[in-house]
Amino acid sequence: MQDDELITAFVEALWLEENLAANSRAAYRRDLELAARRLSNAKSIDESAALAHADGETLHRLLGERLTEGAAPRSVGRMRSALRRFYAWASREGLIQPNPARDLPAPRLPRALPSDMSEADVEALLNAPDTETPLGLRDRAMFETLYATGLRVSELVGLTLNEIHLAHGLARIVGKGGRERLVPIGDEAIDWLKRYLQEARPALLGERQVAAVFVTDRAAALTRQAFWYRIKHHARQAGLARLPSPHTLRHAFATHLLNHGADLRALQMLLGHADLSTTQIYTHVATARLKALHAEHHPRG
Repeated sequence: MQDDELITAFVEALWLEENLAANSRAAYRRDLELAARRLSNAKSIDESAALAHADGETLHRLLGERLTEGAAPRSVGRMRSALRRFYAWASREGLIQPNPARDLPAPRLPRALPSDMSEADVEALLNAPDTETPLGLRDRAMFETLYATGLRVSELVGLTLNEIHLAHGLARIVGKGGRERLVPIGDEAIDWLKRYLQEARPALLGERQVAAVFVTDRAAALTRQAFWYRIKHHARQAGLARLPSPHTLRHAFATHLLNHGADLRALQMLLGHADLSTTQIYTHVATARLKALHAEHHPRG
């Protein structure tokens, strides 16, 4: 089989067997296509069969070259992960034998801490949208919901009307790997959501019907890219020193809960993390903030 056919079959298997999200499948495809192009020295992988003929040493050399060229260790680690899953699948299906990625070593990854945001900066960002306009009211309700629930941006923009239960103050979320969880919304966010649903959403949609909670004036669900644009726009208006990333409010949700004494296990459930070690990264952020405060304010800091 050619590389293009192998990659397509693998990505389809990720969907059929694991119900992997579209964004994750797209990331696997990008990494494998890049690896195939590099191994075949071709711009197109339509007629390439480099993946099927690569051995362990070739794959190891490819990852090393990516690091030497300046690729971020995390990107190289993601390509290694894609190669390992791809070859494990191809070996299991009897398409490629033996598995050349079985012993592929992992690059050393620096421990990256999530970007932090103070409670004052969050307050400034939440207050930035002009709530007298439909789009401003939508953005305020969106930011309040994100900060109150700690959702991933993809979960927020994918939220539908039948997944929020304002009378019970809960949202039903289907997260990574199809894992379902119930997340409290909080009184403040509920108030903004009610106002958005009663005033702004009908003004944006008119007679048009859309399942998504957060919509554009073209009667479509908001995209992740549009959300990123909106949060950067309002961060500039609020005069924030650093522009937030799409996940900044999720990180702020987690860090501020820990700062106020939240239990780590409960936080893991709220964030939808499969592994507690993923949640523990936020304890390092909280500790880092305490160290910075000590250094700034203690006479001998």
